[in-house]
Amino acid sequence: MATTPTDPVQVRSGDGSAPASGHIGRIVAGSLATGLVAALLLAAAPFISPGENDVTGAVLCGFAVGWAMLAILSSRSTDQPQRWAAAPALFMGLSGLLLIAFGGDSRAVLNWAWPPALLALSIWMGLQAHRHLRSPTRRWLLYPVIALMAVVSVGGGYETVREHLDASRYPMSGQLIDVGGHRLHLSCTGSGSPTVVLQPGGGDFSSVLAWIAPAVAADTRVCVYDRAGRGWSDPAGPQDANRIASDLHTLLQRGNVPGPYVLPGHSFGGLYVLTYADRYPSDVAGLVLIDSTNPGTHADPTKAKAYDTGSYDAATDRVAALGAAAARVGLVRLVGSLAYGDLPPQSRDEVRAKTATADYASGWIDEFVQANASGAEAAMLTDFGDKPLVVLTAGADTDATHDAAQNKLATLSTNTSHRVVEGASHPALIYSERYAKATTQAILDVVTSLRNNEPLAK
Repeated sequence: MATTPTDPVQVRSGDGSAPASGHIGRIVAGSLATGLVAALLLAAAPFISPGENDVTGAVLCGFAVGWAMLAILSSRSTDQPQRWAAAPALFMGLSGLLLIAFGGDSRAVLNWAWPPALLALSIWMGLQAHRHLRSPTRRWLLYPVIALMAVVSVGGGYETVREHLDASRYPMSGQLIDVGGHRLHLSCTGSGSPTVVLQPGGGDFSSVLAWIAPAVAADTRVCVYDRAGRGWSDPAGPQDANRIASDLHTLLQRGNVPGPYVLPGHSFGGLYVLTYADRYPSDVAGLVLIDSTNPGTHADPTKAKAYDTGSYDAATDRVAALGAAAARVGLVRLVGSLAYGDLPPQSRDEVRAKTATADYASGWIDEFVQANASGAEAAMLTDFGDKPLVVLTAGADTDATHDAAQNKLATLSTNTSHRVVEGASHPALIYSERYAKATTQAILDVVTSLRNNEPLAK
């Protein structure tokens, strides 16, 4: 009479061998689940620094726990010992500890070393699992995990090679200027006054302005720059609007760019130029708010403070660290490979390359975390006098709330023009050649108003 195995996952293997004992399927599933939980708990542990190297190292140590658990429990409790699992446990555990202890110093070497090592380990693990494990979990759980490790290794190797090639493929124009502990990229072209200093939107940098900067440079001097952690600039700490305005002010002074300036700002860049105008009013001759993010409702100094302390910031730093880790395995590059298609080819490729890096990923997350603080800081500008101000609103991406906020921005000056660009989406005002012409014209209208000392045409 046939018997029923006590463990539902214990089945006769395809080669006719006897079913295994000791609940090996449950041990495999439980060990991998334990590794995942341990990785998440260690990444969030308060004794782990929220930096990228420490968080990544903690995740690896957590996964190492799972593989070690599989090696030990399968050897002690079943007739299918998976001693090979000690190898990934040792590899991940040592790698994690090295990252935590020496990550900053060893990162350049590790970026080249870990992808081929992990790929070789993944192939070897697959062979060992095929040889030693007789359980359905091999096919529906263990093989997919090993395949994912192989994919990560290939993605990490590809990202490392691409970043190395991108460094020579997309050389920096202009110069790097120290603004106090970190350097910012600045590039100025054209001649004439007033000087226009372009401020791109959240997550963007100078290359996205490829349709606008050359067109403005044909009429006056124009400068583009990269905020900290963007483009060719060095990364820095939390970047709220006050910090960005202060960095820009230092950059223009040390870069010998005389003011006063016309400051166009797109999206989040609108918050930054409003804050700059509030902090340095004598430096600003005119503003162009290009579908600006809406500032805070009221000017409240108590809210105009960056989130740079406390547990909230620590949690955000850990998320940013995981974002940076995702960039190092090529995931960010993959997601962004179809973006920015409306820009000129060279600029499009520059943006795709620069936004795929770990520094960009962590900085992008931080910038959006600072949104409330930046909005409150921008709201401190309540009166722009009679200086020329153009407010551009994207006609395809608006609603009653946004319209009301844009109308309010237009009341900051007595010399203002509010223009709705019909058919334009929020990004199209910068990325699209067709709609970027409306942005360029708005900038040149402010320049002309200042040169002729005449009010803006409504």
